[in-house]
Amino acid sequence: MKQLTQFNSIEKALKILLAFQADHPSWGVRELSAQLGFSPATVQRILQVLKANAFVEQDAATRQYHLGFVYYGFLHALKGTYPITRASQPFLQRLVNRTRETVHLNVRQGTDRVCIDNMESPQTLKATMPIGSRSPLYAGGSSKCLLAFCEPEFREQYLKTLTAITPLTHHTVTDLEALRMELAKIAAQGYAVSLGERNLGLGSLSAPVFNHRGQLLATLSLALPEIRYKDDQHREFCLQELCQTAREFSQVMGYDGET
Repeated sequence: MKQLTQFNSIEKALKILLAFQADHPSWGVRELSAQLGFSPATVQRILQVLKANAFVEQDAATRQYHLGFVYYGFLHALKGTYPITRASQPFLQRLVNRTRETVHLNVRQGTDRVCIDNMESPQTLKATMPIGSRSPLYAGGSSKCLLAFCEPEFREQYLKTLTAITPLTHHTVTDLEALRMELAKIAAQGYAVSLGERNLGLGSLSAPVFNHRGQLLATLSLALPEIRYKDDQHREFCLQELCQTAREFSQVMGYDGET
């Protein structure tokens, strides 16, 4: 890949770190060099500095690099920075205890859904949602819930940019009018559901959390394996618990309206 923009050393280091994502957690030097357009020598030099400071580690067998454990130290600081993550703890715990499914808290960052907190199901067969995981706003229950309840101006501008929707699975809604209709339905019923739109075999239930001004703060979501999602009785129970918990969470955040 030919590099068209000149970056300083700090910018290059940040570009390298940001290349480590859930869908590509490890990189070799030459592969990363080709992806970013930096010379192999530059990538190697920066990775060595990052490795020396525990930001990345190198697999002795494959020689590939992956993120280091230093980032776990940031999680507590991040949770302390955002009041909603502190306030969410009893609600996440209650949902896990009652539904025995993985629960996660999501916010909108640009045109992505980002998971900022989670608690995993205690069951052997479970869905996972790592903190920091991202997905586009058009795919999945938690993403579409964020889009359905966000500011109308942002939603309309975002939808105008979706001239072509890239499917993540064969269940992803790719027709813009169908997506608009689904968002309207989500807003009317107060929650979102999806199955296999982002990851095959996984279902999602999601409800909004509002602040004292009635503005969307986050979405509270449950992730279920498909086999339990298709159990109508269990799914309805989970949905009722989720919506009730999201309402109570919103009240704690100062919201006094109807969701």
